[in-house]
Amino acid sequence: MPSESYSVPIIDISPLVYESEGQSMVATKISEACREAGFFYVVGHGVSLELQHRLESLSQQFFALPEETKQAINMKEGGKAWRGYFPLGDELTSGKPDWKEGLYLGEELSENDPRVQAGIPLHGSNLFPASLPEFRKTVLEYIEAMTQLGHTLMRGISLSLGLADDYFACHFTANPLILFRIFHYPPTTLANSSESWGVGEHTDYGLLTILKQDQVGGLQVKAKQGWIDAPPVENSFVCNIGDMLDRITEGLYRSTPHRVLNRSGISRYSYPFFFDPNFNANIFPADLSYTDVSNDSSERWDQADIYTFGGTYGEYLLAKVSKVFPELQRKVKDER
Repeated sequence: MPSESYSVPIIDISPLVYESEGQSMVATKISEACREAGFFYVVGHGVSLELQHRLESLSQQFFALPEETKQAINMKEGGKAWRGYFPLGDELTSGKPDWKEGLYLGEELSENDPRVQAGIPLHGSNLFPASLPEFRKTVLEYIEAMTQLGHTLMRGISLSLGLADDYFACHFTANPLILFRIFHYPPTTLANSSESWGVGEHTDYGLLTILKQDQVGGLQVKAKQGWIDAPPVENSFVCNIGDMLDRITEGLYRSTPHRVLNRSGISRYSYPFFFDPNFNANIFPADLSYTDVSNDSSERWDQADIYTFGGTYGEYLLAKVSKVFPELQRKVKDER
């Protein structure tokens, strides 16, 4: 059962957003949150509420479409760009099917983009249903707004580590890999809840996840005190550390396991945005002055050794994603 003795901290990041007085205090709060829980809410982020509401409405309309309409933009149609729709049970977490359906999206790239021309996986154009013409415009507006927020938050994280505010931009995220997901979690009955996690226990792969969640709830975080709920907070985003930030900080900021179970009896929608290193960025540890760093892989939920990894982010990501969608991974290999 989730612990009631601790809650995920809420941080007003408006000094970072508007580059005003108080940025050092925000950085201190980010440091405390990243060390203690690996999760934090952000408010004062400046992302338009009207845009958020439009995204919510259109997303609900999308998942209400007939199955055959959604299947017309199945991820198999997206190829190595890894974009499109997947139905219930098609995505795996730790080898088990998740009780959710979803739409994979990312930075919109034309076929003439050099990255697409080079055949780099996870780069390309998005797939949208023709019956919702406003969906494409809204999603791309949202991706742009969240990309800017990602850069802002990484400035704050740089400062929280005692680094120059452009450290991550200079070394990893001048041209970040942007991945965006829209998920629909149908209600789960208590009778089968132990077998029907919306998403099972896992950590995220990259630097930073910025999650918009609806008012239903269901997100749980494995903090030091045990499993805790991360309930909805009005006009906020939930941020969490990914494996690569854990690796770069050598365990000072730990990627925190989390999971989702929708016990509400109604549909839940969530919008995770992944702000990650460039696909070809070499991953290496930052030169930190901290001495209380722990990089013992035995402490990780999965005992995976991320601290000796020294390749590109793309190499790490493809190895992970292949376990989520094995069939698509085979397609990527066939097209190489």
